[in-house]
Parts: sequence; C-alpha cells; structure tokens
Amino acid sequence: MTEIPRERGRVPGSTMDEELDVSYAKQMLDTYPRSFNLDAGLLAAAIDALADCGQACDACADACLGEQDVANLVKCVRLNLDCADVCATTKRVLSRQTEYDANVTRALVQACVASCKACGDECEQHGEHGMEHCRVCAEACRRCEQACTQLLEAMNA
Repeated sequence: MTEIPRERGRVPGSTMDEELDVSYAKQMLDTYPRSFNLDAGLLAAAIDALADCGQACDACADACLGEQDVANLVKCVRLNLDCADVCATTKRVLSRQTEYDANVTRALVQACVASCKACGDECEQHGEHGMEHCRVCAEACRRCEQACTQLLEAMNA
C-alpha cells in the first residue's frame, strides 16, 4: 500500500526553510497541559489518518458524480459521504482529550473502522476497474481503518 503523505509543517523554533514532515495533531498533543491515557503517537496517527480519509472520501464522492455512469456509483457516493462524516466527527472527538468519555470515544472509533472498511471495500472494486480516484480513496480508507484499529487495541488494553 502506498503511504499517503501527511501535511508538512514547521517544527516549533525552526526557520521557514526548515520544514519537516510533521503532524500538527502530534504537535498539539505534545503541548497538551494534562496527561492522558492514550499513546500520543497512536492518537496523532489516528487523527491524521482520519483527516486524510475524510478529505479523500469527500473528493472521491465528488469525482464519482463526474463519472459517465453515475447510476452505478450511487452506493459508492453514499459510502464516501458517510465515511467522510464519520471520520470528521471522530477526528474532532479524538482531538479533545479533556475529560473525555472513553465509552463514547471507543464507540466512535469502532464506527469509523466499520465505515472505513465498507467504503474501502466499495472503492477498491471501482479502483480495480480503472477509477483512479476510487483506488486512492480505498488506500486512505485502509490506512484510517488500520490506525483506528490500532488505537482501539490500545484503548482496550
């Protein structure tokens, strides 16, 4: 699977010329004034994957609407839009760690795994038939599904 690059950002204290591949989610978690129960690296990876997946799903739904045979892509569009919404909500909840409710967070991450799997499965089928936007979206869904699964395992440990 091809790694989808994360946003580039500045490392605190660096000059404008010293950009590195860095996660804004990780930078924010590193500045958090309290301790929290989850591994910051796993949490940041999940937040980044959620952001990437949501964006890919929104773009894929739009690209599907531009295809010649839209009628055969209705399920794909629906799954893309649902996955984008679930990812966006999960990302926002994971980004807020103060007094979070583990049961609510766990349920959202589980829903995200299910949504990413369903959307990834659907997009993968279209990607195999030459729809490049679906192939890219399927990759983003698989990466997000994996990151959320790893986070769930850490939450349940």
